[in-house]
Amino acid sequence: MTPSKNNTNEIESIDQETIEEAHPNLPSLVNNKKHLHPDQKSITNKRYIPLLVINYLLLFVGSISSSLLSKYYFIHKGSSKWVSTWVQCAGFPLLMIPICLPYLIKFTRRKPFTDFNTKMLSLSIFVGVMLGLNNLLISWGVAYLPVSTSALLLSSQLVFNLILSAIIVKQKITFSNLNCVILLTLSSIILALDSSNERPKGLSQRNYFIGFFCTIGAGLLFALYLPVMEKIYKKVYCYEMVMEMQLVMEIAATTLATVGMAWDGGFSQMKEESQRIFDKGSTVYWVTVMANVVTWQFCFMGTAGMVFLTSSLTGGICMTALLSMNVLGGVVVFKDAFDGFKAVSTILCVWGFCSYVYGMYNKTVEEKARMRNKNESSTELIPIKNDVS
Repeated sequence: MTPSKNNTNEIESIDQETIEEAHPNLPSLVNNKKHLHPDQKSITNKRYIPLLVINYLLLFVGSISSSLLSKYYFIHKGSSKWVSTWVQCAGFPLLMIPICLPYLIKFTRRKPFTDFNTKMLSLSIFVGVMLGLNNLLISWGVAYLPVSTSALLLSSQLVFNLILSAIIVKQKITFSNLNCVILLTLSSIILALDSSNERPKGLSQRNYFIGFFCTIGAGLLFALYLPVMEKIYKKVYCYEMVMEMQLVMEIAATTLATVGMAWDGGFSQMKEESQRIFDKGSTVYWVTVMANVVTWQFCFMGTAGMVFLTSSLTGGICMTALLSMNVLGGVVVFKDAFDGFKAVSTILCVWGFCSYVYGMYNKTVEEKARMRNKNESSTELIPIKNDVS
């Protein structure tokens, strides 16, 4: 006895419907025969967990190191906001390693920049310009604020991220989401109330509040960047394509920073800073700059990878978790004050983060149970008919 052709078609139809439901925005995985590549966003893919771990480690190391190095630059009389902006994206050649290495070592058959079309190029350039503006705002914030204060203020990006994710990628708003938003908003307000005690010596009130609002603006732009990238990544099927888009974005951001430096005399200022102004000497200056270039690349690579593998909101959550480490880093390395206001603000920040993680855990458990029941129901619906030969 052999199964009929109709029965085979029914089984194949159910399998294809399951794939399409799991990846509604990835038609290339099912319908386009030219793109039969495994989807690396699927948790069943053998590369998923290693990629997730590697990208979180990159985000962890990059976020903390770049924040502390940027502050070190300004503390030792480095003063160029354009230099600080430029180092955040100038390390884009490093992205050629994750783009080309998998193909060179025969880990994948996909050639670099395969399927990279004009639309992806245009979107990458647009987002890259937005990223360049975000980098400039971050530089102003770090220049005028203690690391701990700027880190806690940047946690407000999660608030904006939730709202913009709901609008752009239809992120469902739940109690845990709202609770997290409220707690983080209160955290930033409490921090602002204590601003007079946090102002560095010799810094005017005007410049302090410029740094304060630039940091808030950077959080808003970064929160917009995350869901926009999530929406774009729904059409992407592999990590190498993510790095290719990231390469174009950072070339655009570097171009913006380079034009700004040339217009404002930033390159000559960089040379003068290294020789006459930076109080640790020329060698330490260039080591600081180059280390900052590398660590910022780690940060952006990790962020892009987390958004691709999970979601924009989860990427924002990871960033918020690391901001608490930045606060401790600022207190330990630079002896930033950690008074009662900041302690309460940090507690609210951590409370909000833990609330969100708990809500996501419950959601994951419910989703797994729903998928299990759905698969069982699909199996029961497959008719078993035999043709008698």
